[in-house]
Amino acid sequence: MELTLDHIRAARDLLRDHLPPTPMWSYPLLDRAAGASVLVKHENTQPVGAFKVRGGLTLLAGMSPADRERGTVTWSTGNHAQSLAYAGHVFGSKCTVVMPAGTPESKAAAVEGWGARAVRTGDSLEAAERHAREYAAETGARLISPGDTPELLAGVGTVYLEILEQRPDLDAIVVPVGSGTGAAAACLVAAGLAPRCAVIAVQSSASPAAHDSWRSGELVERPNRTRAAGLATGRGFALPQSLMRDRLADFLLVTDEQITGARSVLATAAHTLAEGAGAAALAGVLSRPDLFHGKRVAVVCTGGNADPAELATLCGL
Repeated sequence: MELTLDHIRAARDLLRDHLPPTPMWSYPLLDRAAGASVLVKHENTQPVGAFKVRGGLTLLAGMSPADRERGTVTWSTGNHAQSLAYAGHVFGSKCTVVMPAGTPESKAAAVEGWGARAVRTGDSLEAAERHAREYAAETGARLISPGDTPELLAGVGTVYLEILEQRPDLDAIVVPVGSGTGAAAACLVAAGLAPRCAVIAVQSSASPAAHDSWRSGELVERPNRTRAAGLATGRGFALPQSLMRDRLADFLLVTDEQITGARSVLATAAHTLAEGAGAAALAGVLSRPDLFHGKRVAVVCTGGNADPAELATLCGL
């Protein structure tokens, strides 16, 4: 389907009985560090600790009972996986998530905690995708692409309805990008509600596939080496790229080290535990004072699911 703002509004209606709006706060010490007026949208407070839950619930809520009975299968290392697992738990639908063999046990356990099945196999996310496709063909489970499923994008778009209905005067919304569903949805919402608000995407320079796809105008594959699991994708996705193409104001790259620094700032100045992807938007703001100085900016803390390795870097251990 051709995704529109109306689809995102409809997703909000579907989510109303499942999720309350998340808080958005400002912090004086964060403003001082950024040289800007920064609002943090706290998607780390969601029941799975990340914004992706909006997409999973929207998808399952809109499926027929027969489709729910078939179950779903996807590939992911983190928050998308938990999103579908949680939605399957809510709607009583089987969910299988394929993860690379090296995925931390804690991430597989989080998926299984909601009653889903976690399968760890292969040496990369690309290999996990191949296995998920084979599983779908063998079992009849519905294959869910993390980036090219319109219902997921409509669901995460409700984040930006909440932001811009509360603060239509923003100069910019800064969005971390893995597959790009969040940034694409933000573009649609901003175009409809606050066309003067720039949507700026941020990705790790260690996994720049979405950034390079947007810059080049075609879907490309790139090495996938970031430590931030929520930003780890090795290729561009068609649906979000098509929506970002003419609507995104800019696309920034930051290093994993800058993301770690932003996680520290969020912890000390905004009382917020963020995973790598959840701090990437702030890393983008801190990396470009020339672009954001004096502006009214919202950053989306997309998740707080820091794994033990991330916690160790935050604590300086």
